Amino acid sequence: MTAAETISPSVRIRDVAKTFVMHLQDGTELPVVANVSFDVRPGECVVLGGQSGVGKSSILKMIYGNYLADSGAIEISGPGGAIDVASASPRAILRLRETTVGYVSQFLRAIPRVSALDLVRAEIERADARDEEDKDHARHLLSRLNVPERLWSLPPATFSGGEQQRVNIARGFATSRPVLLLDEPTASLDATNRKVVIDLINERKDAGAAIVGIFHDHDVRDAVADRVIDVTDFAPQTGTSNGAGG
Repeated sequence: MTAAETISPSVRIRDVAKTFVMHLQDGTELPVVANVSFDVRPGECVVLGGQSGVGKSSILKMIYGNYLADSGAIEISGPGGAIDVASASPRAILRLRETTVGYVSQFLRAIPRVSALDLVRAEIERADARDEEDKDHARHLLSRLNVPERLWSLPPATFSGGEQQRVNIARGFATSRPVLLLDEPTASLDATNRKVVIDLINERKDAGAAIVGIFHDHDVRDAVADRVIDVTDFAPQTGTSNGAGG
């Protein structure tokens, strides 16, 4: 047993399964994953691998609580102890997101007319990390991710796709939540900004964050991954591939 394996996991997933029921198609069932089991420890980045449609994004969304697992347990250790996302109340999941679990997707979802700087600052405040340095920290992240200062006071809806994603990443890395979920964060970035994100991820690992990510960019994956889990191993016994699972 290695030294890392003696550290208690921040994320512990056991025998998780997910099937989508298509109610508008006579209740057709589309199995996505079954028997998903793995741990993620502090300071570790576990990457979910496999072809498109095998269920990578579905696993990430079940960890975050956007999708409800059909069975199994998803235990996340936070300030108040471990919470099983698979059975937790909506209120408990919302609190877990505020204090423990961060999420960066491929797409920026933001309130219209809110500036880029205020979006990042709001994420800091949401995590109960309010202090006089909030605005400076938000500015530092936007600058580091090469978002031009002339855009900071503008709503990101008018930005290019790459600029929006950099604001999205700044928001996701604005706090020090102990668990971080990354769903293709570098998909629309150039090489310079991909390198910035690699540095941010490795810094969070060094600070003890447990990270679960999906990266189709092999260079990014190889630069941050401690382990790659092939989600194909969690295919349902039917072998059905439905394209809905990411």
